[in-house]
Amino acid sequence: MQSDKRPLSPHLQVYKPQLTSMLSILHRLTGVALAAGTLLLVWWLVAAAAGPEAFGTVQAFVGSWLGRLLLLGWTFALLYHLCNGVRHLVWDVGWGFELTQVYASGWIVVGASVGLTILVWILGYAARGGGI
Repeated sequence: MQSDKRPLSPHLQVYKPQLTSMLSILHRLTGVALAAGTLLLVWWLVAAAAGPEAFGTVQAFVGSWLGRLLLLGWTFALLYHLCNGVRHLVWDVGWGFELTQVYASGWIVVGASVGLTILVWILGYAARGGGI
């Protein structure tokens, strides 16, 4: 048997990262982040049912810098996953498959996700009286 010198399967080192592949990977990662972040939501809900002491503990964690950082990441993950999901729904209808449209919609998803995350946090702080 003669053995080929070429690799049996493509490797990530061979390919240059493209917007489409990075957005696909980010979509999967945000899905995992949403599942993990839901554990924080469940902790908060269980603590609210358990009483003021347990709820105070969760509120103290969520109010800490680490808790706020996790909430910021969860907010971005939620909004990115939502925006990219809408993009996929548009594709399901059969629109936006031209390469220029794919890249344009990808950048729109990124911009909308960042913009909506900032907007949600501004509105959230405004609703609670402004203080950080």
